[in-house]
Amino acid sequence: MKAPELGIRIGSLEHGERNSIADLGIRVGHSTLIEGDSVRTGVTVILPPVRNPFKERLFASAFVMNGFSKPIGFIQVEELGYIETPIALTNTLSVYTVANAMVKHMIELNPDLRSVSPVVMECNDSYLNDIRKMAVQEEHYFGALKNASLDFKEGSVGAGTGMSAFEFKGGIGSSSRVVDVGGEEYIVALFVLANFGKREDLTIAGIPVGLYLRDYPGKGSSKRGSISMVLATDAPLTARGLKRLAKRAVIGLARTGGYAYHGSGDVVLAFSTAQRILTGKEQEIVSFLPDNSLNRLFKATAEATEEAIINALLQAETVEGNGHVRYALPVDRVSPLLKETSRSLRF
Repeated sequence: MKAPELGIRIGSLEHGERNSIADLGIRVGHSTLIEGDSVRTGVTVILPPVRNPFKERLFASAFVMNGFSKPIGFIQVEELGYIETPIALTNTLSVYTVANAMVKHMIELNPDLRSVSPVVMECNDSYLNDIRKMAVQEEHYFGALKNASLDFKEGSVGAGTGMSAFEFKGGIGSSSRVVDVGGEEYIVALFVLANFGKREDLTIAGIPVGLYLRDYPGKGSSKRGSISMVLATDAPLTARGLKRLAKRAVIGLARTGGYAYHGSGDVVLAFSTAQRILTGKEQEIVSFLPDNSLNRLFKATAEATEEAIINALLQAETVEGNGHVRYALPVDRVSPLLKETSRSLRF
């Protein structure tokens, strides 16, 4: 269950119908690898709502809070201001395999293709997964692609299978917010691969839950970790505006107790579904929201990021692998604490 279903209110803005990146028509697919005692990993693919992303490019930007990370494709996104492929997530040593698979996918869609910039993001799942086995193969990218749907699982699935967050089980999480700007309604949605955090730092809706749970079993390998964040919106924004939104995702990260410790890679990719940049055209006429209209989108970004991270924790299941165990967040202990504190803060 996600935060709202458990009575956990994060922020003041309303979420979308699905409370996920799917509210923008974006499909997500997973391939989950669980083999023997040591392989706990996978691939997740995010598909923007276009038929051919190479020919219908979307405005995009990236922001790197802490560069201890190995994403592929960010240089061209920063230079040209768009994405031209799906977005994939996997473990650190598999980004190259997944990128190769994505290139083959794009060649299938575009037989005359000679160059393309795949976008693949990563986190290191080596606590629960024997990452050196490099179990992810190209077929797993295509499997995730085939499974893509608006109704997708979160938590310990796909790229999130072996991930940890705040020394609990982490993984995939998503959330959305709806805002009114100038009489128009827009959605801001976040999708995260959460694999970071020290137990004592965990904060949920402003409550220091991690301190309350600091003696809960399963601690180990704290501080080092990463988070890959994907922001999507249907607000008409160019790369410049998307960069500004991407920076605000870090505010939501901080509100959960993320401090970007050394060894943590904290990166954001942001894109807009509002306008297509068609390949081969010499002129495009685009629209965009001016800077003084962005404040509610900034707030929506922070709130959706915060909840997406918490949703990853709430939906993850206990996973044992590679000689370690990560327990699911004990919702039965956390929920009463949050409700009690919420009642005491009412006025």
